[in-house]
Amino acid sequence: MHCPFCSAIDTKVIDSRLAAEGSQVRRRRQCTECGERFTTFEVMEVVMPRIIKNNGRREPYDYNKLRRSMALPLQKRPISIDEIDAIVHRIEQRLRQTGEREVSSKMLGEIVMSELKAIDDVAYVRFASVYRDFQDIEAFANELANIRPKSDSVEKTKNGE
Repeated sequence: MHCPFCSAIDTKVIDSRLAAEGSQVRRRRQCTECGERFTTFEVMEVVMPRIIKNNGRREPYDYNKLRRSMALPLQKRPISIDEIDAIVHRIEQRLRQTGEREVSSKMLGEIVMSELKAIDDVAYVRFASVYRDFQDIEAFANELANIRPKSDSVEKTKNGE
């Protein structure tokens, strides 16, 4: 590591600590030439798989695009920004765990829907209606029928049944 003060090549690490919840390493360094101290941060470079669109086109993974596609159906829902970020992080982990260099947008969409279904039924139906391209009210009704048993069992539990 070059010294930012005198550009000397030789610096030594004085102290290392985990930072940013373990996703970074913070290092205090000292230049062996001028004696100045400075801090560096080491971050793991993670390569996300490319996304294969339905038309066969390949795109690089885009964090912001995924976050936007999650935030839209969650608008005006009781889900915080931190929770959205945590969901996106879980989705990224699942994508990396596939070990593939490329994943289909269909697979990514299914992962997003499973995450949304687990936290908010309304957001799940909103996302599914766009993702699955619902053309009529029947498609909505079919999707709601898949959710309803979970909601009914919650109601029965609340009513003491």
